[in-house]
Amino acid sequence: MDVLTKIPVREQDAKERAANFEEVCLGYNQEEAQAEAARCINCKNAQCVKGCPVAIDIPAFIEKVKEGNIAEAYQIISKASALPAVCGRVCPQETQCEGKCIRGIKGDPVSIGKLERFVADWARENGIKPEVTAEKKGKSVAVIGSGPAGLTCAGDLAKMGYDVTIFEALHEPGGVLVYGIPEFRLPKKAVVAEEIENVKALGVKIETNVVVGKSVTIDELIQEEGFEAVFIGSGAGLPKFMGIPGENSNGVFSANEYLTRSNLMKAFDRNSTTPIMHSKKVAVVGGGNVACQDASAPGGGGAYRVPPQRGGAARQGGGSPSCQGGGHHLRPADQSHGDPCGREGLGHGHEMHQDGTGRAGCLRAQTSRGDSGFRVYHGTGYRHHVPGDIPESADFFHNGRVGDQ
Repeated sequence: MDVLTKIPVREQDAKERAANFEEVCLGYNQEEAQAEAARCINCKNAQCVKGCPVAIDIPAFIEKVKEGNIAEAYQIISKASALPAVCGRVCPQETQCEGKCIRGIKGDPVSIGKLERFVADWARENGIKPEVTAEKKGKSVAVIGSGPAGLTCAGDLAKMGYDVTIFEALHEPGGVLVYGIPEFRLPKKAVVAEEIENVKALGVKIETNVVVGKSVTIDELIQEEGFEAVFIGSGAGLPKFMGIPGENSNGVFSANEYLTRSNLMKAFDRNSTTPIMHSKKVAVVGGGNVACQDASAPGGGGAYRVPPQRGGAARQGGGSPSCQGGGHHLRPADQSHGDPCGREGLGHGHEMHQDGTGRAGCLRAQTSRGDSGFRVYHGTGYRHHVPGDIPESADFFHNGRVGDQ
């Protein structure tokens, strides 16, 4: 085995994944995971641990994977992480633990995220739960919000012996894990729901449909319900818009709204009753992870796709999860689930035109040139008509900006 090269991870075929919303990355099997784990040199001063936000004992769990003791590897991870199956899929390992990996100096870094995912999935499939060893302290803590911050806080406090109750405003727990990340990247029932059950197995209680500040106040939680501390993990909040003419037109969605309708309310399913614009052509403004997820979501149903942009091809290194078409890459998104979709970088002069009925009709923008060496369009701007059911009318536009991302 070439120890300088990582074991490739299996993925859905590009043609198949373009027509469904099933998870793109299929992960390692045990043979592949043990082979990848054997690449770890078990550093004495492990830099990967320093790169991990929750300081998982990475060399220790990888050593257990190499030995084939997956259950013990899971318990090692669970001491530091409440959501290993989630983190193994969506954490930016390439800039965190894997970015610090010593093996990566002269070759590929160890695929720490894929190994974490394998361990967590194996534990779920074999009924292994995180262990609780601390004695109960007899003190209670309220956690506002059931997103990754709230779940992590609640899980850690429960392991320390506190009684924890999570209050969630929506009808389903999970926060951005259920409304902001598409199914093809993070399965909701198979992964997120099971991770939440693991947190509940630690003794954490979750109450949904509770809007703290409306249904109950923080003062009431402390003074009347007996909580001794409150953790506020209320999420990224409202979307940011660009402040350009026409962005309030019908058919223009923020990333927050579109992803919530599609992911949490299952609007991607043709049989769903959740209202959304089913579109054949989509323009996405933005180039980060959120924009790429927005762009990929319409394409996964088979009938709808993101239009190819003007000339050029996607960057080398693999295709996007389910995006169609190439384009210029001026802002890289997370590479952990394949190269992001093709897109153009848009500079000054953004403007959205209506078609006469109040609906978004076309996008006018001046492209900007970075130092990436990609071809660029000069002048005062160009008018890019995206034809749809109405002549010279785009079906809808996305502003791919959410929170401060």
